[in-house]
Amino acid sequence: MNSLFYVNIFARDMVALADFYQRLFDLEEITVSRSEYFIGFESGGCCIGFSSQAAYELLALTQAGSQTDTVLTTFGASSREDVDAQSKRAVELGGMLVKAPFETYYGWYQSVLRDPEGNPFRINHGA
Repeated sequence: MNSLFYVNIFARDMVALADFYQRLFDLEEITVSRSEYFIGFESGGCCIGFSSQAAYELLALTQAGSQTDTVLTTFGASSREDVDAQSKRAVELGGMLVKAPFETYYGWYQSVLRDPEGNPFRINHGA
């Protein structure tokens, strides 16, 4: 069974926006994932993350079309093989593969896709 794992919000000022949500909801930071691209927080059964503008290129989302993507949803998979299989299935169902499954700099295995309406999402297996 898949689960919603992360919701990422692209921000013009990642640090300020992350601080706003952290202070508002008293969120606990996931310090091992902090980088120039990302700040993440535990938030119950799903985590919330804030990505810098530089993350667009990192995730190969530079072709956003007429609108700028502001939210990136991440779904957890139970294995690397599931990431591969679900990525293939997403394309079969009308999605578009943006970045084939790969090992991230933070140790996850993930793919980056767009749904049939163009919204970006990831399928992820990791810590």
